[in-house]
Amino acid sequence: MRPRYVARGQPVAPEKLRQAKALRREMTPDEALLWKELRRNRLEGFHFRRQQVIDGFIVDFFCNPAGVVVEVDGGIHTDPEQATYDKERDALLAGRGLTVLRISNEQVQSNLPGVLTLIAAACRGGRRPPTPKS
Repeated sequence: MRPRYVARGQPVAPEKLRQAKALRREMTPDEALLWKELRRNRLEGFHFRRQQVIDGFIVDFFCNPAGVVVEVDGGIHTDPEQATYDKERDALLAGRGLTVLRISNEQVQSNLPGVLTLIAAACRGGRRPPTPKS
């Protein structure tokens, strides 16, 4: 069962809130491209938030009703230290009952329909299809 209201009602440090707002204003081109398809419930009616604070972490996109976190990863995420941090963070979010999808910038650029299919399937709670090919 998906947790209800993971993001609502949680205490958020003012600095995290400022950081999340800044990230909303300064999205990467790939985040902006994906957001264009996710905003206003465009993906099968699922409601997404961008740059949402969850347990002190800022996630790129979050669908609370489905319990799905979408991270759009650039080159920095290939750094071994960053990859270790990402893995630990994903485990903590998964421990809250959330599904974490990591999508590369290249996947967003080269196969946006496949990325949207993957996200929609995760939101429907269906079996997760293979990661789209770049």
